[in-house]
Parts: sequence; C-alpha cells; structure tokens
Amino acid sequence: MLKDFNALRQLVGAGEAKTVAVACAHDAHTLEAVLHANAEGILNYVLVGHREEILRIGKELGHEIDPGTIVDAETDEEAARIAVELIREDKADFLQKGYMQTSTILKAVVNKQTGIGMGGIISHTAIIEIPGYHKLLGVADGGMVPHPDLEQKKGIVRNAVEAFRSMGYDRPLVAAVCAAETVSPKIVETVDAAALKEAALAGEFGECYIEGPISLDLAMDKASCEIKKYDSPVSGDTDILLVPYMAVGNIFVKGLLLYAGARMVGVVTGAKCPIALNSRSASFEEKYYSLMACAAICR
Repeated sequence: MLKDFNALRQLVGAGEAKTVAVACAHDAHTLEAVLHANAEGILNYVLVGHREEILRIGKELGHEIDPGTIVDAETDEEAARIAVELIREDKADFLQKGYMQTSTILKAVVNKQTGIGMGGIISHTAIIEIPGYHKLLGVADGGMVPHPDLEQKKGIVRNAVEAFRSMGYDRPLVAAVCAAETVSPKIVETVDAAALKEAALAGEFGECYIEGPISLDLAMDKASCEIKKYDSPVSGDTDILLVPYMAVGNIFVKGLLLYAGARMVGVVTGAKCPIALNSRSASFEEKYYSLMACAAICR
C-alpha cells in the first residue's frame, strides 16, 4: 500500500532510474519536473522539441542541459512521432506529454504502423492523494472512454489493476461503484458491476478482488459498512474505484481537487508503456508526481 505521493517517490527512488521521452519538452513546468527528478538521480530523459527553446528554459531554471539529450522537432506531430519511436526502439521507458494537445500524442501512440498500441483498450487512471483517506486512490476511467460497455470496462480494470500491481500492490481491491449496492436489470452499470465481480472471481484479471455493485460510502468508509452491516474485502479499503462512465470519474475527481484538498496525477495505460498525461497548465508538482507514477509502473 502507498500512503501518499511521498511514498510513491520513495518507491521510485529505491529502484533503477528509468528514462522518460518527453514530447514537446519546451515547457517550463514540464522541464522543471523532469530536471528536478534527474537531479535527484531517479530519472533519465530524452527531450524532444524546440532545441534552442529547451536549452533556454533549462538555463532559466538553473540547469545546463546536455544538448545530446535533445532531439529537435519543429512541429507537435513530429515531436509525438519521435517520442513514440524512442519507446519502440527501447531507448526510453515511458512517455510524458509536454506542451501539446493530448489528441496529438495519442494519435501517435495508436498509429497502427508506427505506434505503440497493444491491441487492447487504452485508458486513464487518476491516482489521488485525499486528506482523510488512508492511502492513494485510483479512479478509472475519468478521461478516455466516455461510455464503456462491459468489455471495455474489463479492459479499463485490467489496465488499472496491472498498474497498481506494478506499484507493489499484490492484490488490488477494486470497487465497481454505482448508486447502490444491489443489482437492478434496469440500471446497466449494476449489471456490469456484478459481471465484473464474477469475472474477477474466475481469475480473468489475475490477482485482484472486485466488489460490485457497491456504493461509494461502502467502498471508502468503514463506519458506513459497520452501520449497514456490509462485509467485503473492499469495505472502506478500496484501492481503485471503477466508475461507470467517464463523466462520473471526471466530476468526482475534480470535486475532490476543488473542495477536499486532494492532489492528483494522471496516467494513461494500455500501450507498450505508461504515459504521463497532464494538462498543459498543470503545476510542476502534478507533472513531477505523474513522472513518479509512470516510473513506478515501469519497475
């Protein structure tokens, strides 16, 4: 179990330094995060983008960047293609999106001829540090798949569970959250949640436990479980929330960030490597811990 982002950073620091390929690295917050991790000795890098701008920003941040670590790229599309190529050639372990549109890097990732897709679904997992919750919480998928059907949900679960296992969780506990903990044929997400539980019990996702359908209070609050006399391995101890639709995850996470003092990093999995995927306006801290999450998943 990882209690917080500091524990995540310690996990990465205890292992071998990984290499990130940064697409469109000519961005201050992105470079600050990468260079800070490199100065700590826990991350290597290849920077793809506008060479002179990268060198200038590096100097402004107090770093002399080795020009040999930069691959010049004039356009966002070229930067994305080169960064993905570095992964294909095993010259980097994971990707980070710099100052570019998300759609640009994802297009390069899923390109059938030159990309790094693995044939399955590519999905987003938010990893959140919440005051009052005893460990980091994963939320999937609040950023990639708008209305997943059962098979897509299986892919989302598989990606999130494999990511958490890579971060040291032997048996991730997954809550397929719904409005209530009973199955109703009229409410599709409850039927899907029950099917996912059965699939997990049959070993479809490897070592993990899925509870569903389950309400949010039972998934995250032991006191609620005691009051309702609800008993499950997941009760108040969830590692990953599987949300029924993208909008649910998006709104839930943003609510935590805005009003509960939570911190979040976003990781895309399902390709050959994890992808640190942040908003272009994301802070240094968010980009730094996204790097830590991806490096941990690559262990």
